[in-house]
Amino acid sequence: MILRIPGDAMVVLVGPSGSGKSTFAARHFATTQILSSDELRAIVADDANDQTATNAAFELLHTALAMRLARRKLTVVDATSVDGWARERLLAVARRLGRPAAAIVFNLPLATCLERNAARADRRLPSAAIRGQFDRMRGSLDGLAAEGFDQIAVLSTAGEVDGIVVELLPD
Repeated sequence: MILRIPGDAMVVLVGPSGSGKSTFAARHFATTQILSSDELRAIVADDANDQTATNAAFELLHTALAMRLARRKLTVVDATSVDGWARERLLAVARRLGRPAAAIVFNLPLATCLERNAARADRRLPSAAIRGQFDRMRGSLDGLAAEGFDQIAVLSTAGEVDGIVVELLPD
């Protein structure tokens, strides 16, 4: 599959922890293009796992997103984004600035996400948290097209994730 994304777009990675979003982002996008909620938690609190820093990290994420999109810079949001309200806030920024928005959904099996999480040395989450993220993502898939994304790619297997080609279009 080839995914062609405008060079001034917002790309929202959607999926539970352990679904491969950060690995995918690092493989396909420049470090400067990625706004990672984990990295922003680390910036705010010196610890990517410090959930008490989440609100501040997302305030920083939304501010940086708006600044980058205002400059017509491709911006990738690397957060779970499994809840419609969270995606709605991101879409509002893109719409306000007249930028296209794409969603890449990591709809991998729950077992895959749990296995990957268990193998992590640094950011292991409780299994119940991943199950909750997975259920919320699955529950929102049917309505995703109506949310206002210009493009949606749903990747359901590790092979699809590994095989996708991302092409950035001139804006």
